Amino acid sequence: MLDPFFAPFPLFKELAQPLCDTLHLYSLPLHIHEILSAFAIYHIIFEYIAAPLSTALLPTRYTGLSWESKLRWNMHCVSLVQSISISVLALWVMCVDQERKTMNLEERLWGYTGAAGMVQALSTGYFLFDLSVMIRHLDVFGVGMLTHASSCLLTYTLGFRPVFNYYGCVFMLYELSTPFLNIHWFFDKLGMTGSKAQLYNGLALISVFFSCRLVWGAYSSFNIYKDVWDALHITNDTKFDSRPEMMIYGQDRSLPWWLVVLYLGGHVTLQVLNVFWLGRMIAAIRRRFSSKVKVNGKAR
Repeated sequence: MLDPFFAPFPLFKELAQPLCDTLHLYSLPLHIHEILSAFAIYHIIFEYIAAPLSTALLPTRYTGLSWESKLRWNMHCVSLVQSISISVLALWVMCVDQERKTMNLEERLWGYTGAAGMVQALSTGYFLFDLSVMIRHLDVFGVGMLTHASSCLLTYTLGFRPVFNYYGCVFMLYELSTPFLNIHWFFDKLGMTGSKAQLYNGLALISVFFSCRLVWGAYSSFNIYKDVWDALHITNDTKFDSRPEMMIYGQDRSLPWWLVVLYLGGHVTLQVLNVFWLGRMIAAIRRRFSSKVKVNGKAR
């Protein structure tokens, strides 16, 4: 399926081409404009939209927040927009991209479709924005969030070799739980800690997080591990009925050890973190609705 986004500006493509070829990121010039567009949109929301809109809609609550809480509020606004939009786009591409649906092993590893590349590019643009904020406000968000932003940006950028283009949409579905997490945080700041609305949202958060990050995540991780294992055991006489239009950018059909370690190690680490985060969320929600906690409208 072709990229439904507008075509890249020739100037951007020409400027990016030499560096991308040097770095073996052969499909990146086709999506450089989407990365820059996503970065610009999220930057504008963070710097120029979240604060005045929140002040207009919630003048008492927003203006009463500390500088650090306002910073986090604005970041949660961006995260809410990004998580909803990228989840919808990823699901849409998975449903309508027929070429992607019928990829064989070789195509899943080194193949490319424009629509899947679009999802990958818009995600990369967000992680680039996220990294810039984490660097600027390291004292607020901490080293952990900086490391998360860096690893996500690196992983999705390397996908433009292209490699694992098929799986870009698959793992973006982790974001299905993020809107509920953002809403849970907003409830605290709005003085709705312990409310029924927060309870229902908390139950939805745990259910969706468990389903999309642990169940779907484990299933998808197993699939990518299996594909990598099969690819590493491909013999020279193995023949694939691959479609040329999908392999046109697959100039570097290899799986160097550092790439395998980076991807598979990253997925193992993320799955462990998902289990840890689920436990933390369950504990936090239980504290909010414990009979010992007095609901006084203050954020915990």
